[in-house]
Amino acid sequence: MRGIAVSRSIDVSAHRQAVEFADGVYWIGALDPTLRSFDIILTTANGTTYNSYLVKGSDGVAVIDTVKENFSDEFFARLESEARYEDIKVIVLNHLEPDHSGALPELMRRAPQAQLYISQRATSMLKALLHGDENLPYTTVTTGDSVSLGDRTLQFLHTPFLHWPDTQCTYLEEEGILFSGDVFGCHYCDKRLFNDLVGDFRFSFDYYYAHIMRPFKKHVMDALKLIEPLKLSQIAPTHGPILRERPRRYVTHYRELSTSSLSQGIGSDEQSMIIFYMSSYGNTARMAEAIAEGAGDVDGVRVSLYDLEGGETDPFVDLIEEADALLFGSPTINGDAVKPVWDLLSSLAVVNLKGKLGAAFGSYGWSGEAVRMIEDRMRGLKMHIPRSGMRVKLIPTAEELEACHAFGLEIAEVLVGKSGSGGVIDFADLA
Repeated sequence: MRGIAVSRSIDVSAHRQAVEFADGVYWIGALDPTLRSFDIILTTANGTTYNSYLVKGSDGVAVIDTVKENFSDEFFARLESEARYEDIKVIVLNHLEPDHSGALPELMRRAPQAQLYISQRATSMLKALLHGDENLPYTTVTTGDSVSLGDRTLQFLHTPFLHWPDTQCTYLEEEGILFSGDVFGCHYCDKRLFNDLVGDFRFSFDYYYAHIMRPFKKHVMDALKLIEPLKLSQIAPTHGPILRERPRRYVTHYRELSTSSLSQGIGSDEQSMIIFYMSSYGNTARMAEAIAEGAGDVDGVRVSLYDLEGGETDPFVDLIEEADALLFGSPTINGDAVKPVWDLLSSLAVVNLKGKLGAAFGSYGWSGEAVRMIEDRMRGLKMHIPRSGMRVKLIPTAEELEACHAFGLEIAEVLVGKSGSGGVIDFADLA
């Protein structure tokens, strides 16, 4: 049987046959148009797709990724429309997350002669994710490794942490098709399947990057070094449209999204410090201003001050990602930091903060827990806290504001590599 050929009127929801999008290369995935939440953290207004692919060679067939387990019937129907199980020589899993590996155990029962190819880091996940089946034959691969289908070659690219440690990409050399796993994907379900036919999915593409790939920008840049030199006729991700028109623009866009724009606003020899605060009666605000003035006295440090009462926290995420030091100030109300500070801190799971300098400060009336609670959160985000925070009871005196100035200066000196790591300054303890 021959798979469905691509036309402008394609509707993959109307049938369960393979869709050929290059010579001997087929989409055999599944549609999930009603999904509205993915992994809790993403909303999916357009649902998603679970993309799986089949490649025919002169010496056998390869299946690249599978689908979520409860979509297996759709996957197997499309596979069977174009290939026999006994012809399957190779199965590749670019990523072992359940939405891509769900149909694997059944596939390998139907095609026991097939060899599974996974990344070296995937072995520790295989047993747990695939129901403890210890009899699955597999081969680990990395960049530079390849497998032959006779007249076709699948080349493997090691691209870890995009977005799991086991992630890899697979490249069909003769056709210039990159089976990219989650990279260059998005949660956007459209029965027309291809980027030049579907609706406008730009928001979904960027939204997916922001929530899935953004914390791993360094790894994105490493992956791009492997991908950019390739001849690219199409990019076939595991979610969303197949990128057959101008695929390289999506590679370029990933580089743009992963490249810091801060250097365009400050000198390359400057360090960026951002101070966020919320103040009930102006006391924490006075502290913030004094800390900012102290930090600004250190050459090579650019200080920005933001009052969180001024609006939403989401616009600050880009600033935070590119800053070198982050200070958070909050009064203590009902034994806690105030909600806008927590809202901002809770939004930072999508940002890699490991190693960034952090500090906390705030005014309080009774117990003053906010500063240490903020510090605990920053440590949980793997930030470096060079010294304990600054707490002032009620209205800061002139002496206390001088201490805030010194606190800011000390943090800034640590930022530029000068010595500086002191203890707690808590004037309530001195009273």
